Amino acid sequence: MAKKYLMTPGPTPVPEEIRNEMAKPIIHHRTKEYQAIFKDATDGLKKMFKTSNDVFTFTSSGTGAMEASVVNICSPGDKVIVVRGGKFGERFGEIAKAYGVEVIALDVPWGSGPCPADIKDLLKNNPGVKAVYTTLCETSTATVFDIKAIGEVVRATGAIYVVDAISGLGADKFENDAWGVDIAICGSQKGLMIPPGLAFCSVSQKAWKAVETSKLPKFYFNFKKYKKAMDATDTPFTSAITLVIGLKKALEVINGKGVDNVIAEHIAQAEAFRSAVKAMGLTLFSKSPSNAVTAVNTPAGMDADALIKLLKTEYGVTFAGGQEKLKGTIFRAAHMGGIDREHTIESIKALESALAKMGYKFKTGSGVDAVTKMLGK
Repeated sequence: MAKKYLMTPGPTPVPEEIRNEMAKPIIHHRTKEYQAIFKDATDGLKKMFKTSNDVFTFTSSGTGAMEASVVNICSPGDKVIVVRGGKFGERFGEIAKAYGVEVIALDVPWGSGPCPADIKDLLKNNPGVKAVYTTLCETSTATVFDIKAIGEVVRATGAIYVVDAISGLGADKFENDAWGVDIAICGSQKGLMIPPGLAFCSVSQKAWKAVETSKLPKFYFNFKKYKKAMDATDTPFTSAITLVIGLKKALEVINGKGVDNVIAEHIAQAEAFRSAVKAMGLTLFSKSPSNAVTAVNTPAGMDADALIKLLKTEYGVTFAGGQEKLKGTIFRAAHMGGIDREHTIESIKALESALAKMGYKFKTGSGVDAVTKMLGK
């Protein structure tokens, strides 16, 4: 059977050693055996987040942790600033509105990052804002935001700084504590190299003060329940046992290499991929490209979704398409998690073949030459 290459920004490929770990017979979660696994996984998460704060694990998609970041710190009528530079920034606003929280939107052109000075002005003009919600990597546009600079603005105020790091963690540089992040959110199926089903929140002491006064309804995603259970090395509800076992193994791999070294690998793959598509005459969508995922404009008159379908059915390479207003105009290729050098090179080979088959004119081999020059043959 021909080898297939999953290049989507979640889920990413699950390495064999992690799959094998998850294939072992299941164990019961209310045991010392599982508690030791869960503790190791939690300690590993803290190293990856670069935090000394509590990190809670939920059995949910990343959106569950996004919801947790709202319901645990806000009360009805609170105001929050939401940076909306793509589909996932917009989601924060949708969740807040669903719970009766007033959203002050900072709309940023898709493909661009927010200006920290604009956030500073909004905080100055809206005293009492409970939180600022933003994104490390806006996956829908493949754009990285300057989380460090925004953190310098927010930490000088009483607002809680919340960052969606779901796709960026482990590929884009991120320093939870050093950058003043109060709640960071991640999901399992991206940089962590395991299947979908787990989500995480780091929670600072500053955020805990807001947790104590929050009056929004909450049950499953209640930070207090997770804190009480974690103090006993446990979880308040049934754990996704197999995924946590895989998480422990994945974090052993990542932290064994060193988080910064893993990020450097993904940066190299991202830069090589972008060099290749530019050599083929294609252009990037984002003005501030993330190293977790790259968005590429398709040539004029070419349907991105048709290109993606051809790549998958005839070449075994799966890219992601554009969302909402970008549908049919861009394709996205990831550089995170289990995506490695081989994935990157083979996907460029397939992209060259598919573009040529669809009638795009470019110098054959230019993309492959560029990517192998940077990553080696």
